[in-house]
Amino acid sequence: MNPHAPAAASLHAARRTRELTAVAGTRTEADVLVVGLGATGAGAALDAASRGLSVVAVDAHDLAFGTSRWSSKLIHGGLRYLATGQLDVAHESAVERGVLMERTAPHLVRAQPFVLPLTPLVSRAEAAIARAGFRAGDLLRAAAGTSRATLPAPRALSAVETRHMAPALRPTGLRGGLLSWDGQLTDDARLVTAVARTAAAHGARILTRVRVLALTGSGARVRDELTGEESEIRARTVVNAAGVWAGGLVGDVRLRPSRGTHLVLRSEALGGLAAGMHIPIPGERNRFVLVLPQGDGRVYVGLTDEPVDGDVPDVPEVPETDIGFLLDVLGSALDVVLGRADVVGAFAGLRPLLDTGDGPGRTADISRRHAVVTSPGGVVTVVGGKLTTYRRMAQDAVDAAVRAGRLTA
Repeated sequence: MNPHAPAAASLHAARRTRELTAVAGTRTEADVLVVGLGATGAGAALDAASRGLSVVAVDAHDLAFGTSRWSSKLIHGGLRYLATGQLDVAHESAVERGVLMERTAPHLVRAQPFVLPLTPLVSRAEAAIARAGFRAGDLLRAAAGTSRATLPAPRALSAVETRHMAPALRPTGLRGGLLSWDGQLTDDARLVTAVARTAAAHGARILTRVRVLALTGSGARVRDELTGEESEIRARTVVNAAGVWAGGLVGDVRLRPSRGTHLVLRSEALGGLAAGMHIPIPGERNRFVLVLPQGDGRVYVGLTDEPVDGDVPDVPEVPETDIGFLLDVLGSALDVVLGRADVVGAFAGLRPLLDTGDGPGRTADISRRHAVVTSPGGVVTVVGGKLTTYRRMAQDAVDAAVRAGRLTA
């Protein structure tokens, strides 16, 4: 029988009950316990299982319950990191974008065109910098080995072409636009589910609705959220991939979560977009609001970057200040007037940014480079990064776990 056949990847209630019974409160010891089943945790479960290690992966809720389902659904090549001189992060993003688009999930990721409108708020010097940036981004694509057929070349647009692709733009003073391409994910939760099912096909035990109450380098005290029963799961190594909740499980990991808010608009409010848009944030350098057509009659507009203090909620709330900010940025470039009544929905995700101890600066200025930290107790925690780079984050976390547990993989 093919161990990777669809039946081996099927995740259902009976399998969960059977596998939880096999590992909870028994002397069974897994090679790796993964906590968190977002993109990074599911990726770590797959990475470890595909190396021949025995894996148990748990989440207090469901697959992709947290940040992984509140993303922009953008699989991007790291152009912003290039602009800030983080060449390694930019290259890593470009490589992982290519892997997702051409190997891992070509059925879930498509090429998305974006227009950066050259409005009166974009000076000619800023336009020249943006042009150079897009050319550098194309060189990054080539260096990552992603084909031109997958991601077309950037180019300049006339004002007529720009408004044809984005009819809602204000024509007064519009000098044209810059066209670029990136990856757009049709469904972030579906990607996580596919990765988790592939891990299950390789033998990983994928256990949702199992909450970790206490975590050590040799396992966890857990509670079955369906029955309330508590038990122990034993493991030789532990990977903490709980995202913004990771710091609550390991005392020596400090995070500075930031909130990324998106608005949901109806596409007709923007006149039928043929491309997404990068709209510069007035007064900021290298920061944009993204307008992201979803292909189902909806458009996402985002995103903010605001610090979150205090307890981390299961489902972040969107404050009116975020909604007002995003509408104001849209108003700086659009000919249509969008008000609060045009917002049919809003959602926010929390970024698990590592607190580097560099002071209270803006979360927008914290590096998106992921971090893998091994605590004195032996727990390997992975934080930071982006949805695009989940595979590399998972690989680095499992590498650290193999070293910490002296595993043969």
